[in-house]
Amino acid sequence: MAKATRKQALGRGLSALLKDPDNDIQSATDKNADKVVGNIVELDIETISVNPFQPRSNFNDEALNELASSIKELGVIQPITVRKIDFNKYQLVSGERRYRASKLIGLETIPSYIRIANDQESLEMALVENIQRQDLDPIEIALSYQRLIDEIELTQEKLSERVGKKRSTIANYMRLLKLDPIIQTGIRDGFISMGHGRALVNMEGKEDQITLYERIVGENLSVRETEQAVKEYQTGTIRKKTGKKPSHIPDFVKQGRQELTEYLTVKVDIKTADKGKGKITIPFGSEEQFNQIKKCILGE
Repeated sequence: MAKATRKQALGRGLSALLKDPDNDIQSATDKNADKVVGNIVELDIETISVNPFQPRSNFNDEALNELASSIKELGVIQPITVRKIDFNKYQLVSGERRYRASKLIGLETIPSYIRIANDQESLEMALVENIQRQDLDPIEIALSYQRLIDEIELTQEKLSERVGKKRSTIANYMRLLKLDPIIQTGIRDGFISMGHGRALVNMEGKEDQITLYERIVGENLSVRETEQAVKEYQTGTIRKKTGKKPSHIPDFVKQGRQELTEYLTVKVDIKTADKGKGKITIPFGSEEQFNQIKKCILGE
């Protein structure tokens, strides 16, 4: 405990050093840079801005509240990483969940590792560190890989070395970006798994992809069942089996489905039959999302 207290006190002392305009550190060669760069420093949360290169875009509220409770009880165990962008101004490189959770409970300072890097280095650090340390969804990981290739100009071989993943693993993630955006959203929201997505990407037609995607969600197909359905599609046996023309969807159903989808923020499926009858299916990916849908419907 004494060692932790001493470390915290040291961090606060370094924080004071950084607030001194006569000691403004802009590069690793500046005076006192060795005292702060790479060390844990207690920084004012208000001096830290979110990194625009952060690949994570979805933050689960329930998980964030749990982390906030943990930080309130135990403190921030793992410091965030920031880069210095101006006098007493910093930008997140990694640790946005800890940063958000700390702000949620009203912390004024947060332990931080300080780095000095240009924008390209910051982008690479953010992408690589988040891929390795954060629980990104498969689409976010795929987008991060794509950005490393496009913006840092890494080959798949170099990217493999940088992130410690096999080239085949990287290729499997990046193939998910060929899926229709509706299906990508389904993966991000947890309606289907990456395994389902890997099977669906073998279907060339986007409309066919979506048709099978809706069937996966509606019938709760397993990955193996999905792979079999894709094989049937590729060999044409689905058409031989069904032979049915797609049912006509009335305009009022099309319009209502779109309105429900926008209102509930999930893709609503509506099956229609003769004489205006039909069935509405509302999928959900978690208890939290179910409760949100219920609140929308019941007006709680």
